[in-house]
Amino acid sequence: MTSLEETMKLINLTPHEVTLMNGEETVTRIPPSGTNARVGMTRAKVGSVPTDGHQFPIYQAQLGQVEGLPEPEADTLLIVSRVVAEACRDRNDLVIPDEAVRDAQGRIVGCRAFARV
Repeated sequence: MTSLEETMKLINLTPHEVTLMNGEETVTRIPPSGTNARVGMTRAKVGSVPTDGHQFPIYQAQLGQVEGLPEPEADTLLIVSRVVAEACRDRNDLVIPDEAVRDAQGRIVGCRAFARV
């Protein structure tokens, strides 16, 4: 854990700006880095479900290769999507936005914390 005087480098590997908030106040905005960490997905049809005269497929989805994820760096946290974090559980430098802050219409406008998966 770092002290308040120290600052960790945060790199946003999502396509969305991440807004960090303290209560309702915006503290900082972390723009996308331009590199998106992504996980490939493979799927295989395992069945179907009949509904209202139609057949809808059921797939078994499996996480594939992770792309766009740099090697760990000292004093650096990488902001990624939940699916990337789940695919790389052995990495302790990956965080996801947590404690979402929503506006009156229910849209996410920021977060108050990060989480490890």
